[in-house]
Amino acid sequence: MTSNAHPRRRVLGGLLAAGTATLTGVSATTASADSPAGSGPKPTIVLVHGVFADASGWNDTIARLQKAGFPVIAPANPLRDLAHDSAYVSSVVDTLTGPVILVGHSYGGEVITNAGRGHANVKALVYVGAFAPDEGESALQLAGMFPGSELEGALLTRPFPLPDGTRFGIDGYIDPAKFHDVFAGDLPHSTTRVMAAAQRPGSVGGLASGSGVPAWKSLPSWFVIPTADKVIPAELQRFMARRAGSTTVEVRGASHVVMMSRPDVVVRQILAAHRATR
Repeated sequence: MTSNAHPRRRVLGGLLAAGTATLTGVSATTASADSPAGSGPKPTIVLVHGVFADASGWNDTIARLQKAGFPVIAPANPLRDLAHDSAYVSSVVDTLTGPVILVGHSYGGEVITNAGRGHANVKALVYVGAFAPDEGESALQLAGMFPGSELEGALLTRPFPLPDGTRFGIDGYIDPAKFHDVFAGDLPHSTTRVMAAAQRPGSVGGLASGSGVPAWKSLPSWFVIPTADKVIPAELQRFMARRAGSTTVEVRGASHVVMMSRPDVVVRQILAAHRATR
């Protein structure tokens, strides 16, 4: 029988069907990764990247978690404004069945602090060289609380059009000449040159946005603190971790991208969060 449907409608129908199948596949994957008998399904680990980076920064962490049998997803953080970014990650969590552990790096810590609210299946928060704001605090405000950050002197800015087309926002980048020393000093220059070229900017307006009620007030949290972090000073991370009551590990000499230089430590903290909350 010949279909009279318009070709574009047939294409759209196929995309919708594929999307439904994909969501079903996510749920099935999450439910099928079981822990040892009697302990229920393993949580889905949701890894949220920060500014000047993308989800590929989690690659080594993902590989180790998948080898251990955990379902993992590392969504693309929009990096436009905190409320929108948090709502986006929250919508990703909405598609997942079974327990979830949220892991945030850098500005991604702000995102999970907000996205973690209102989800009964979110069991723990893990902060990796990250911001863990209290209500009303912004990344820019927190960054100035303690000395040690070299980010301000390394920033470049570019305007970008806002959706209404009449005004412009400001994106922040790290000067490629300073990227290695400020952002990832314990990685090879050959690696950081590529990272600098591919860095995703963050909206300055988003970094100045005040946070909402923090999920760490109702959820247990873990912290990985790289002691040579030149973006978010280690002393600031210690302050935020103490305030949140986080279980903390420090990585001596590690840079801001500790999940790339020391993924083993990051995975151990995620596993500790899993063991404590299963």
